[in-house]
Amino acid sequence: MRSFTRLYLYRCAAWLLPVLAAAIQPAVAAEPLTLAAAEQLARDHNPSLAGAGVGVKAMQAIPAQAGALPDPVLRLGAMNLPLNSLSLSQEAMTQMQVGLSQKIPFPGKLDLQQSMAAYRADVAGFEYVEAGLKLVRDVRMTWWNLCYLDRALDIVRHNQVLLRQFVRIAEAKYKTGEGLQQDVLLAQVELSKLLDVEITLTGSRKSQAAWLNAQLGRRADHALILPATVNESLAKAPDEAWLLQKAKAARPALTAKAREVSAAADQVALAEKDYYPDFTLAGDYGFRQGRDPNGRVRPDMASIQLSFTLPVYSSHKQAKEVDQRLAEKARAAFALEDATRSVEAEALMALADYQRSSAQASLFKTGIIPQASQTVASMLSGFQVGKVDFLNLVGSQITLYNYETQYWKVLAEANQAYARLIAAAGGELHHE
Repeated sequence: MRSFTRLYLYRCAAWLLPVLAAAIQPAVAAEPLTLAAAEQLARDHNPSLAGAGVGVKAMQAIPAQAGALPDPVLRLGAMNLPLNSLSLSQEAMTQMQVGLSQKIPFPGKLDLQQSMAAYRADVAGFEYVEAGLKLVRDVRMTWWNLCYLDRALDIVRHNQVLLRQFVRIAEAKYKTGEGLQQDVLLAQVELSKLLDVEITLTGSRKSQAAWLNAQLGRRADHALILPATVNESLAKAPDEAWLLQKAKAARPALTAKAREVSAAADQVALAEKDYYPDFTLAGDYGFRQGRDPNGRVRPDMASIQLSFTLPVYSSHKQAKEVDQRLAEKARAAFALEDATRSVEAEALMALADYQRSSAQASLFKTGIIPQASQTVASMLSGFQVGKVDFLNLVGSQITLYNYETQYWKVLAEANQAYARLIAAAGGELHHE
């Protein structure tokens, strides 16, 4: 009987352990995710960024290869071997040969090839830094959008509680003959509207949380909560001229485009070098057997060769390649100019959005919301003594709800615009 009881307990424990582990896991995973923590997780665990980093390492291994000589060629063979006997000593010209040849590009070509590869490795490196900037920008924007959604949900739920109280008040007044049925219906309609808003906000939060989790290298359904309080202060907007100067000097995307222009210039120089020949240096050593008619041992033989290419079709080949490379260099220069204009526009658009949304956030926080709150309090007092009708009371509360929600929306938009500013400028802003 004891053994049966023990076996039963073991089986229960084996069944309960996974359940308990699953119950504990969400508690561990549900630590508040600060903005700084989200940024660091993205830098450390984003698979796309990690892949780009590995790609940079691959590109950095190319320049040494591009600047190296081609591998030499070793030749082994039998020369002038008589087919009737296959004897190595029958004929005087029969020999066993070993040879070595080395292709040598015209001086300067290997240096140019290595320089081009180094520029392209730099391009990959700066594109990796650019990808990191954009990743952090997107993480910041999504984090602040989640912050807005959380605050909007809190406000909606708080207003649902208030409207339910209003419904009970309206019903009580209606039952005692002091109120109207339309007041009850109005409160119920407004409550239903808030329930609909809650459904929409909840769906948006789930999709945003799934996206953010993916960027942090986590499962899409990983529990994601934000801190209960956030810093609502906003930084001073940078000066426009300073911002443009910093963006053009520090933006990795522009540096990458400039490196592409340099690589294209080396490609032109290399094409011009193709007018000059490449060389092949070869040497052979022949081992002979047998003796000469005078009885002397046949001496071994050696040969050396120098060959080079003849660019005799330069008007159809080398000249056209130079034209091609010049056009590619011009295209790279235009791409740099286009990227510069795009970066300037990106920076100024983000600055305009930041100035607009930060001004709106300040207006809502210091002016509109306090005034709307006072209006609601005044109307509630008036309603309790019968001086304000129910319709105006509900309307003032809904107006306050809208203003509070709009405040968090424009605050999030301001921080999102600031994230775009940082990315457009190529790094953190420290302008006074």
